[in-house]
Amino acid sequence: MSVLQSCGAAKNPCSPIIRGIRAYFAPVDRTGVAPVAFDTAQLGQFDLDAPPSSWIDLGWVDDFARKSASKVGVLAHGTPASAVMQLREQSDATVRLRFLHWGKLQMALASGSEHWNLLGANAAVALNAGSTATKLEMSTADAAKFLPGQTVVVDVDYSGQTGYVGSGTSCAHVGNAASIHGDADFIRRVSINVARVVATDGAGLQLATPLIAGAPCAGMQVQTVAGFMDREGGTFFQEWSALFVVQAEEGERILYNYPRLQAMTGARETINPLAGSLKRISLAAEFRALPILDARDGQQVLCYRSFLPAAGMPI
Repeated sequence: MSVLQSCGAAKNPCSPIIRGIRAYFAPVDRTGVAPVAFDTAQLGQFDLDAPPSSWIDLGWVDDFARKSASKVGVLAHGTPASAVMQLREQSDATVRLRFLHWGKLQMALASGSEHWNLLGANAAVALNAGSTATKLEMSTADAAKFLPGQTVVVDVDYSGQTGYVGSGTSCAHVGNAASIHGDADFIRRVSINVARVVATDGAGLQLATPLIAGAPCAGMQVQTVAGFMDREGGTFFQEWSALFVVQAEEGERILYNYPRLQAMTGARETINPLAGSLKRISLAAEFRALPILDARDGQQVLCYRSFLPAAGMPI
């Protein structure tokens, strides 16, 4: 009898048996400190290949480990002192994992700081009205400058803005405009509003995936991206909401929702044997959870863990 058959036949089910953990991230409004809410009761059973709005699928992760570093103290009273109640002295939690897929967002999250687009040689191209999150409208002459398979970034010019910059999510923080040296392309250099071109025609570009900022607003322009770059150092921290989904073989589902995560280490990788002389290089990441106030009761919260039992499973 297999492990699954044995568990299914038991009066009390075994611990969930899983094949992997899927990671989803959503941008946090840094100015308003507003993470993306996730209602597990309504959305918890979503199709893993079609996450709810605002959540971006970053694929499967490995070596997933959660750690609670919260500390509980004791209030003592009397002689000799006796514990009369407990109190929470410190709330802290971390998450460690390896991204099994390389991409713009995986690199940005793993590195923690600003993440750079290596812009192509062509100047930014203006967009026409009617552009959507998946179709960029432009003149015929401008559309001819792009090719299927290219990566593009879509964002506004830098024109002296300070504070958080970037469309769709905060990609950098500018404290002093002089530090940007008048670079009109600066926001597009750090923007995460990127996508791959799958087709071109005389009217514009068709994108493989929707831009995370949605339909382009007035003033946005598009540039080609040759690749991505991160760096060790800097004072900016990426901050995202995270959702980790564990789908068990018997139909159960475990979800870990971290409303606010920031990377707590610099860019690093792990190299693991694959087959023969082949090795897999993965993006290693470690995050610290930051608190929110739960609107239901005003309590400070770092993470929500939910369990959705399979139909017919004993409670």
